[in-house]
Amino acid sequence: MALADQTEHSSSSRTAVLATSVLVIFLLAMTITIANVSLPQIQGSLSATRDQVAWVVTSYLVANAVGLPATGWLADRFGTRRLIVWGTIGFSLATLACALAPNLEILVLLRAMQGLLGAPIMPLSMALVMASYPRSQHGVVTSIFGIGVTIGPVIAPWLGGILTEEYGWRSVFYFCLPFATAASLAVIAVIPHDEAPASRRLDLRGFIFFSIAIACFQLMVDRGERNDWFDSAEIIIECVAGIICLYLFVVHSLTWRQPYLDLRILANRDLAVGLGLVAAFGMLSYSPIVLLPNLLQNLRGFPEEAIGSLLAIRGLGMTLGFIVLLWGSRFDPRIWLFLGFSAQVWSGWAMASFNINVTYFQIAWTGFLSGLGLGFVWVPLTVITLGAVRPEQFPLVTSLFHLLRLFGSSVHISLSVALALRTSKISYVEITDRLQTGRPALWTYEAMAPSVQQSLPIMKEIGRQAAMIGYINAFMFFALTALIAMPLILAVRPPRT
Repeated sequence: MALADQTEHSSSSRTAVLATSVLVIFLLAMTITIANVSLPQIQGSLSATRDQVAWVVTSYLVANAVGLPATGWLADRFGTRRLIVWGTIGFSLATLACALAPNLEILVLLRAMQGLLGAPIMPLSMALVMASYPRSQHGVVTSIFGIGVTIGPVIAPWLGGILTEEYGWRSVFYFCLPFATAASLAVIAVIPHDEAPASRRLDLRGFIFFSIAIACFQLMVDRGERNDWFDSAEIIIECVAGIICLYLFVVHSLTWRQPYLDLRILANRDLAVGLGLVAAFGMLSYSPIVLLPNLLQNLRGFPEEAIGSLLAIRGLGMTLGFIVLLWGSRFDPRIWLFLGFSAQVWSGWAMASFNINVTYFQIAWTGFLSGLGLGFVWVPLTVITLGAVRPEQFPLVTSLFHLLRLFGSSVHISLSVALALRTSKISYVEITDRLQTGRPALWTYEAMAPSVQQSLPIMKEIGRQAAMIGYINAFMFFALTALIAMPLILAVRPPRT
């Protein structure tokens, strides 16, 4: 795809492309985050369990991860403009269908359709914008682009909480439709026309191997806790199939002339280091905003509006991080990477110290700090990864960037939910075991609850405390993920000009 030809845009056309890209990315980011605050109500309305309703988020992320590597082939086959325009329109129609979904299975399927249709939009928009500006302006442009990514998470949870509480969870998808319409009209009017290069054949084998591997690993981590992990034949089959398909995909990609995903580009050392940090960044992006709504509603009884405002505070932190980088992008990117990942460690450690009486202020400041750190990380990561390659490689690199970011998010979400569920069950058994005959606690228990009916509030409280322990362990996992990733910053080299 000849993105290098786009570098001669006039100043006004560049600005229009940047503004349109920000609007489209705002739509994508808002649609992801606005559903998070309504997860507890979706769970109750559609009779789902906690791990089942998490698929409303993870199905989008997995489908997006499967579709992202096809961006280069699709752009060569249909052209950049056509792909962005029809992807935005299709994404808008899928959003309308989500609002009409009759059950959880259909909703998850439609969210996966959103992920597939939206997969090419972000990397192509990002590549188009970056190819339109000289490298010396990439830091500032990335900060502006990133602000568009975070405006959605700032507005969506707050308004989503109000809409969910007043009108039900379906209203959050209806709320996205005016923005979807505006984005569709904008891309039709602004995205420049281009000619699709000579089309190349789709590497069908690579596509099949990659899709099966991604789906198997995601199913394994998402359903492992429910099926007792490797005591289940299903989990064993998914693990073995995922490993085999991943091996076949790697071998095929390294030996085929035009592979589905050209892994040979990873021989670029600077790019490989940058993409490793991108995967870690993705793991830290969404896990807290999946865990917190259930914690705050089920254990603390917070209304959806309050939950939405707390998630919006995290988005405000991200926005502030991008604004700071408008000025700070001139400095060594390693400084901002260190500050950003350190903020994740600090916020994760603070969240792991929560108790059952966690306050609004505690959630607010830890969320703001986490968002600020993410804002510090996004810009230098983008500059490092794109600074390591030539402009004609931008579509492939941006596809890999968002693939690793979103797949890392989906895997970390599933592992965090599984960890919270498993450790809460273990804690519940350990606590109730102290109430067995012959234990000193039994006398207090019998004195307080001489009948089964009177003991129910005590057992409910034990369940709440055990669930809180599960969430604390998940937050500790979040902090450790950021801490383990930090040594990779030492391998980063400033991008060439």
